[in-house]
Amino acid sequence: MVKDRLEQILGCFKNMRVAVVGDMMLDDYIIGTVERISPEAPVPVVSVKKERFVLGGAANVINNLATLGAKTLCFGVIGDDSDGDRLLNEFRKMGIETSGVIRTEDRPTIVKRRIIAGNQQLLRIDWEDSRPINSDLENTLLENIKRNLDGIDAIILSDYDKGVLTPKVAKEIIKIARDKAIIVTVDPKPKNAMNYIGATSMTPNRKEAMECLGMTRSDDMIAVGEELKSKLNLTNLLLTRSEEGMSLFDEDQVINIPTYAKEVFDVTGAGDTVISVFTLAAATGVTTWHEAAKIANTAAGVVVGKMGTSTVTKEEIIEFYNRIYKEWV
Repeated sequence: MVKDRLEQILGCFKNMRVAVVGDMMLDDYIIGTVERISPEAPVPVVSVKKERFVLGGAANVINNLATLGAKTLCFGVIGDDSDGDRLLNEFRKMGIETSGVIRTEDRPTIVKRRIIAGNQQLLRIDWEDSRPINSDLENTLLENIKRNLDGIDAIILSDYDKGVLTPKVAKEIIKIARDKAIIVTVDPKPKNAMNYIGATSMTPNRKEAMECLGMTRSDDMIAVGEELKSKLNLTNLLLTRSEEGMSLFDEDQVINIPTYAKEVFDVTGAGDTVISVFTLAAATGVTTWHEAAKIANTAAGVVVGKMGTSTVTKEEIIEFYNRIYKEWV
């Protein structure tokens, strides 16, 4: 891919409208130091130095898309609480359309709080209700989506198995998308894989792909990818394989893309970056799925070099792609 080609594709991002449906959450990092053990119990006492909130789950997918300049619409269910206020305020700062977010008193906004000292995570505390949303919320969510489909270029289903993407919601969205020829991609939870039959694409990692097929181990990931693509009737499948890079199963061919990570500090949120960039690039209509996968692979290489859930900019993608290939060929 020549430099002008990459810049052309990335330049189209600002014209894209992408809807994200899924489990939105906040990641809370409490960072401090440990200098003593508590006299009350044999546990460290953390002296807090700072706290920061970042968008997590489907909210991190939304954050990635917005950072890349896409017009982003979000759909999901959060609590009618202070954490929900904080999440929506972050969205509004980035110009993200939030009218599709439903607030309810029946379940909290999901928060994952991590206690960190000396670059070591000591404890994680989760606030969540992962039961499936009720039928009233399902119907309201689907109506919100149907009302906002005009001009949508792609839909991302970001499934963290926290109750938003029920079988009814997932299957209905895929049906609507197919009828309107809208790209729909899925970052799946394996237990829910059969909800996504007929989607355009899916971006599981190696472990998730095997679990989608009920496997615990396989030495032939090409066979796993081919079987999963066929079983779910996908147009293509992007299998992420850690240090082995990615494999794109498109039509009747398999294309292997090697990894080029800088230095791996944290893989948290890397899957969110992959599906965001992969979907966005494909939705431009000026690229192939192979090119979209290469750009997503480059973006993942950038984001794993950052601590915590993170995003990548178009400039970082160009700079890192240039470092990978040295020459634009």
